[in-house]
Amino acid sequence: MELTKKDEFIEVVFTGKANGTVFDTNNPVVLKEIDPKATPRKWIVAVGAGMVISGLDKALEGKEPHKDYIVSISANEGFGPRQKSLIRTIPLRSFTEQKVFPQAGMTLSLDGAMVRISAVSGSRVIADFNHPLAGKDLSYEFTITRKVDDVKERTEAFFSFFLRFMPEFDVNEAGVVIRAQKELEPLMTAFKERFEQLVGKTLHFQAVEPKPKKEQKFEVETQQSL
Repeated sequence: MELTKKDEFIEVVFTGKANGTVFDTNNPVVLKEIDPKATPRKWIVAVGAGMVISGLDKALEGKEPHKDYIVSISANEGFGPRQKSLIRTIPLRSFTEQKVFPQAGMTLSLDGAMVRISAVSGSRVIADFNHPLAGKDLSYEFTITRKVDDVKERTEAFFSFFLRFMPEFDVNEAGVVIRAQKELEPLMTAFKERFEQLVGKTLHFQAVEPKPKKEQKFEVETQQSL
């Protein structure tokens, strides 16, 4: 059985735990126990490409597909140690001016980062910008279900992680052709080398005209006085 190699795309079924408690999983059996209505998500990553925490990234290399593994990962190779510098005091008015009324224990998105409200005292809010799993040792149970050879699947996995959105694209003999507005070309160019290294196909960019906005039609109801 051929073992997994660096930069190779694989599909993984996993369960992550902290202090014995599940914090993330796409294992159908485990997920059903947590939420019977939840749908397992497909998880495709490139080995050693930084698409997962470093400890798990290392663990995925040199593994046999269809075999069950359990690995322990230190906080330093997980979500990092907790940092006092990431615990900040913010004026309460910064929240209330946006009609947000923070309370201790609440989790919010602030400037694109997840923040946990530790305390609210008078006109001050103590906000913790550390990752919720920072400072915690982790364990992962995982099985590599297959090696992913399909170019479309590899491309989608790459874009989902590195771009955080899915541009329109085609796969042909020349490689992968992205169709997007001209303004996105510098972004695609920045990822071109990394894309070609991991996906193994040449990345091309084709500028397209922005789609015209649909004219909005409003219907106004008039009421006659009786």
